[in-house]
Amino acid sequence: MKRDVIIIGGGASGLCTAVCLKQKKPELSVLVLEKLPRVGKKLAITGNGRCNITNKDISLSHYHGKDTEFCRYALEKYGRHIAEEFFYRIGVPFIFEGDKAYPASLQAPSVVDSLRFECEKLGIEVLTDCAVTDIFFKKSGYETVTDSGVFCASAVVAAAGLLSGGDRLGCDGGILRILKTKGYKTVGMRPAIVQIKTPADTVRQLKGIKVNAAVTLKSDGKAVRREYGEVLFCDYGLSGPPILQVSGEISENKKYTVSLDLLPETDFNGLCDILTERAGLLKDRNLDEFFTGMLNKRLGQIILKMCGCKLSDSAASLNIGVLKTVAGVIKNMCFEVTGNTGFINSQVTSGGLDTSQFSPKSMMSQKDKGLFAVGEILDINGDCGGFNLQWAWSSAMCAADGIMSYIGDLK
Repeated sequence: MKRDVIIIGGGASGLCTAVCLKQKKPELSVLVLEKLPRVGKKLAITGNGRCNITNKDISLSHYHGKDTEFCRYALEKYGRHIAEEFFYRIGVPFIFEGDKAYPASLQAPSVVDSLRFECEKLGIEVLTDCAVTDIFFKKSGYETVTDSGVFCASAVVAAAGLLSGGDRLGCDGGILRILKTKGYKTVGMRPAIVQIKTPADTVRQLKGIKVNAAVTLKSDGKAVRREYGEVLFCDYGLSGPPILQVSGEISENKKYTVSLDLLPETDFNGLCDILTERAGLLKDRNLDEFFTGMLNKRLGQIILKMCGCKLSDSAASLNIGVLKTVAGVIKNMCFEVTGNTGFINSQVTSGGLDTSQFSPKSMMSQKDKGLFAVGEILDINGDCGGFNLQWAWSSAMCAADGIMSYIGDLK
């Protein structure tokens, strides 16, 4: 039986596309193909299980890719308010923590369940344990070859993710590879929103410590990106929201450093004055306790050791030269970037299908009419904070419009 639409991928963008199509045009026959035993596995663990579903500040400055203008139309036409209304109608009201939106349940699986329930209600076919192995473009439509048989449709939507999360989340980039064999250009992929690796000598001693810091990613001595927030020291390097944010800027062909300003609210000269006064007030205190009450104790000890101080000495041993060195480390605790923890640990993949090959208003291929692409498979990725899920919803809603127009023209 030939369907109207086949959607490859039962994740956020795929399920949203399916639901939007059937809500707007119930008579359409829609089939969702998912390679895993159940849909929405990646969505069910987003936001540490709470699902940061969108953000109040949906602007292009939070998106990245070869051409971020591509996502402007979708984000402006189907922005946060449209997403909020869509989910409210299927039983998922939002709550906000600052600019970040979450389902009121604070449970990511409830978002998946609500999308799944809506699929059932609307009569959307969902076939799981069904991996797509090829796609053939023909004048009569599309043949989607799977390990469960061949399925035909007038339109096909590539809603599969890329590599983030790995095979356990069904993310192997297989659909992108198929489209590459059909002549589609791609932008090189790399992990984004991922932990950063550094030499282990210092970070291993600080493992488990969290600090609020201003983070600056640098290349050739120039700042590439700055963020502020909670940084976590790990045995392999650095994690935490600001680290995840800057990680997407790191490419393989450049050298980078990450600088932490541990007291960004105080300038260097002001910090020198504070440390000088502190050294006088606490002159009889051993240096292993010098920062007690001001910084994390272990972090303070490591900073002093980095500056050549003996922790058994007293604070009276700190002269102005040493105090300036200590202030310099606090304001610029620098780590060489040696890599990241890979696609398996990344939240999103940078790169994907070159967006110049698709319409920004319909998400349809410029060369193969009836082929659409949505979500992460396109070369658009957002910052941490709900921006990637908003791109999934916005691109899906645009694609639904494009599909209805395309199928309407066929009939």
